[in-house]
Amino acid sequence: MAKDSDKTKEVELSEKQQYIQLQLNDLANKEKTLMFQLDQIKASQQVFNQAFVEASKEVADKVLKEKASWLKF
Repeated sequence: MAKDSDKTKEVELSEKQQYIQLQLNDLANKEKTLMFQLDQIKASQQVFNQAFVEASKEVADKVLKEKASWLKF
C-alpha cells in the first residue's frame, strides 16, 4: 500500500506562473502553425523552381535550334 509521502502533491501556480504558462502554450501553438505554413511554402517553392527550370530548358532548346539553323548557312 502506498504511503502518504509517496503520493504526488498538486502544486498551485501563482498568477504570474499561470500567465507565463499561458504565454508559453500560445507560443508553442503559434510555432506549430508557422512550421505547418513553412512546409507549404517550401513545397510550393519546389514546384515553382522546377517549373522555372523546365521553362528555361524550353527557351534554351529554342535558342539552340535557331543557332543550329543559322550555322547551316
